[in-house]
Amino acid sequence: MSRTPEELKAEILRMTREYSNLVHMPNHPGHPSAFVPGETIVPYAGRVFDADEVEAAVSSTLDFWLTLGPEGEAFEGELASFLGTRRSLLTNSGSSANLLALSSLTSHKLPEERRIRRGDEVITCAAGFPTTVAPIVQNGAVPVFIDADPLTGNASLEHLEEAYRPGKTKAVMMAHGLGNPFDLSRVVDFCSRYGLWLIEDNCDALGSAYRMPGGDMKLTGTFGDLSTQSFYPPHHLTMGEGGAVNVVSDMKLKVLVESFRDWGRDCWCASGKDNTCNKRFGWKLGELPEGYDHKYIYSHLGYNMKPLDPQAAIGRQQLKKLPAFIQARKKNWETLRRGLADLEDTFEFSLPTHAKAWTTDGFVWDHSGAVCSPSWFGFLLLVRPSAPFTSRDLARYLDEKKIGNRMFFGGNLIRQPAFVQLKKEQPEAFRTIGDLKGADRIMQEALFLGTYPGLSPAMLAYMIETIGNFVRK
Repeated sequence: MSRTPEELKAEILRMTREYSNLVHMPNHPGHPSAFVPGETIVPYAGRVFDADEVEAAVSSTLDFWLTLGPEGEAFEGELASFLGTRRSLLTNSGSSANLLALSSLTSHKLPEERRIRRGDEVITCAAGFPTTVAPIVQNGAVPVFIDADPLTGNASLEHLEEAYRPGKTKAVMMAHGLGNPFDLSRVVDFCSRYGLWLIEDNCDALGSAYRMPGGDMKLTGTFGDLSTQSFYPPHHLTMGEGGAVNVVSDMKLKVLVESFRDWGRDCWCASGKDNTCNKRFGWKLGELPEGYDHKYIYSHLGYNMKPLDPQAAIGRQQLKKLPAFIQARKKNWETLRRGLADLEDTFEFSLPTHAKAWTTDGFVWDHSGAVCSPSWFGFLLLVRPSAPFTSRDLARYLDEKKIGNRMFFGGNLIRQPAFVQLKKEQPEAFRTIGDLKGADRIMQEALFLGTYPGLSPAMLAYMIETIGNFVRK
């Protein structure tokens, strides 16, 4: 007897779950797979998933709506609801999200005094990941680098006021380093006083929270005008590749981000839909003839940066697990900090912004009244100059012992070949404020270990033991 399409799909999905449980279950942190110290790789980060994600991907693929569609629309709504933003717009990567966020603020549809034009300046942090900064240069604006605080991994705000130039400075674009919120209290006040845009690069910090003095805890990514996310496998949730731009409150920015994401078009119809505005053939824009099809009117020089719908289906399942992922990251950071506490003569350990010290009872906070709760992307430590080895020595040793580790991304970005060459060819392409010694120290002394939810207690214990042995040896 022949089966209906619905029955066939149900059988395919049942077998998909069976296959996933058989083949992929070791990716689940609760799986009792054998861990052999020194032989099994301990990744610094990675995807954590189960049969839910595999079934969702196959189900969406069977429906064969490949470009962004119903799963994407649902995920965008669910992510915005989780964060508390007005809207989230999916992209094909976190780097693309940063490019779209900055590009949207160059739109001619914005008030002239706020629009970012060529030669305008955007304040950013000298240490971090290059694609936080690259969109500034790619749009013809000038990044103004201020120093980094090695203990938080975030911008040191000592020279923030000095970086500002009336009529030239238009925005601040910074990342929450390794999930540690930057000093939002001071940055938000600074942007408010001078009428500047604030873009939060929230790619490493999904689930981190911050409390202003006298305020309530809010998730990072909700304090600026726009914020960005990455869903690359090492991040807090994954779609494989993917990212998002979050529109915090002003929905006019949603139209601009969407335009730059979707080829630069003026039309805001969703994929597969026509005439949302009810005047598809009633527009007169540019020098086009009146009534030219709105679906083919382009108000910006945009891109095509949408992800696929099956990716969004995976992301929806990941989002359900996100609260547990966040707690696991916090717990793993605390486990490493406790386990390495006797090595404070050798290492200087990272602290959350506004924390003065770590104790076994918790953090000691400063007198600002602001506190934060990081959803840690990694465990940052700095090798003290007095240690008999360097951060590179430790990195090589950990690599030999199959323990994943990373430098703090690009270190001091102006030391990177791309920026050295840029300075040679275009001396006015960026500015620096101060000596950037903090960013240099991060470049020389810092590395980070994993905190992701796939780390088992045995892996964490091996990491602690291995580092201890190296120091004592």
